[in-house]
Formats: sequence, structure tokens, C-alpha cells
Amino acid sequence: MTKYFCTLFDSGYLIKGVAMIESLVKWCPGAHVFVLCMDTRTREILTELNFDCVTCIDLAEIETDEILEAKKTRGVAEYCWTLSPCLPSYIFDRNPQIDFLTYIDSDLLFYSPVQAIFDEIGDKSIAIIEHRFAPRLMDREVNGRFCVEWVSFRRDEEGMRCLARWKAQCIEWCYYRLEEGRMGDQKYLDEWPALYPACHIIEATGAGIAPWNYETLSFSRGNGTEILVNGEPLIFYHFHQFQLLENGKFDRLSLFYTSVCKEPEDVYSAYEAALMEALRKIRSVAPSFSAGLRPAAVISSRRWLQAHIPFAVKEVVKKLIRYRH
Repeated sequence: MTKYFCTLFDSGYLIKGVAMIESLVKWCPGAHVFVLCMDTRTREILTELNFDCVTCIDLAEIETDEILEAKKTRGVAEYCWTLSPCLPSYIFDRNPQIDFLTYIDSDLLFYSPVQAIFDEIGDKSIAIIEHRFAPRLMDREVNGRFCVEWVSFRRDEEGMRCLARWKAQCIEWCYYRLEEGRMGDQKYLDEWPALYPACHIIEATGAGIAPWNYETLSFSRGNGTEILVNGEPLIFYHFHQFQLLENGKFDRLSLFYTSVCKEPEDVYSAYEAALMEALRKIRSVAPSFSAGLRPAAVISSRRWLQAHIPFAVKEVVKKLIRYRH
């Protein structure tokens, strides 16, 4: 039975997106992924790669007058967040055969069968996952208890009502700041368990592992290349902050995370190998492709700033960057 997913990314995230898709298809046989291509280059290369499991959607197809009006006041990241609910809504409208659809972020990698998550969701109308912040990071929950890295909807009354409301909310307001109980696209999810009885909170131990929670977990090897989290198979990891560098190396995380607990080596090594394979495939159809590869000096400087500049100053810089867009 086909499992339907959707995601969005531009050419700067294409390497990560291809790695994510290939890992998903490996661990979810029959998966089909709708990709909202945020620029022309992404559409061209994905078309050249000719994945049977991928349907490309041009950005212009989804941009209604209402969405374009919202775009005028959004930064790049904010606009992508605005589209998070617009994409599944668009897909449901044009694909009546789809009964259940899951939005996933493009910077994930899957490590073991995804079916365990679907078995857990069962016949629920909505499925979301918590950040599961480490104790020292619990103050961040004010920005959102749940992470828009995996959000599922069923084509039933409750699922469609939730999706329509989230879409309207994000078009109306979706900014990178905490304001009046809102933050980007994610804080809207805080009220879903109370509003929607058929909303399921995913509990699988191996799902939603990320920099903000890995320090609380124990990683080990299972049979062969299997990676275990607290003794259970790692299903997917969210590679927040991860950067590919022009010199062929990688920048994994800032000291904010690694100074407390080193990142899980096996998890990151597997991701780096997947990214290099994705880049190889992309360059087989676009030999000069280099989008998403960052100058090492720039990333090194950014990490230094993250480690040494006071929080208040960083917030001012964020605002300046946002308004420039």
C-alpha cells in the first residue's frame, strides 16, 4: 500500500532532500513523495534524476493570490514555513485517491522501517511529534512543544478541519519570532491535542531524534549497521544546523550542543555518507552543481559567533537579517 509524503526545498537543500528521499524509500517501500520545488534548478535536476517515487510541484502552482500577498512580508525561512500546511492542502485537493498524507522536513534521514510509526498512528486523523527537549533546553518549549518535522493528516472531517485551520493561520501570520502565543508555523500545533480528539502524539523511541534531545539518549549498535536508541531502532534523525562545506568536509553542530554531549558518531557518519552519495547522483546529471556547499571560513566564523556572542546581540542580528529579506 502506497504511503504518501510531501516536503519542500530549494537547490540549496537539494543534496539533503535527495538523501532524505532515498533513505525514506529504502525504509518505506512503496513510499511516494511530492516535492514542492522552491526554485527552477531543483525541478530541473529532480526531473533529470527521474525518481519513480517523486512528483515535482512547481512553486507557481501553489502560489495563490492570498499566498503571494503573505510572501511580501516573509523572509525565506518564514515563507517556507508558511507553505508547510499549504502544500498538503494542495495535494489533497488534486489527488482524491490520497487518504493519508505526511509532511516531512527535508533535512531528515531514515535509518530503519517507518512502518512502526504508522502502526502506532493507527486510524487517527492527525499525528504530530514533540521536540522532546533535553531538561536544560526545556525553556525552548515556549516556542513550540511540537516539531513540524513529521505532521500527518487523514482525509476525514477532523483531519481536514485541522489542516484548513493551520493553513489559514500560517497565511495570516508566520514569522520567526514569539508573539502573542505564536512562533513560525510550529506553535500553532500546541493546541491540537486539546482541539482534536483524534490527534495522536507519536511516541516511538527512535522517531524525532535531534540535536535538542540526543544528549538524553543512549546510542548503540544492533545487528550489522543498525543503530539503536535506548535499545530501540533509530527511525529518523533531524539534522538541524548541519552544513556541507565547499572543501568536502562537514560542519555538524555548534558548541551549544556538543560542549555538553558529543553528537552520536554513527548517526552523523551515516548521514555524511548519504549526502556524498546524493551529491554524486546530482552531479551525474548536473556536473557543476555546488548549491548548498558553504565556505568553510564563513561557517567557522558563524560557529564562533554562536559560541561567544551574547544572546541579546544575536537576537538583534536575526532581526536585521530577517528585515533584509
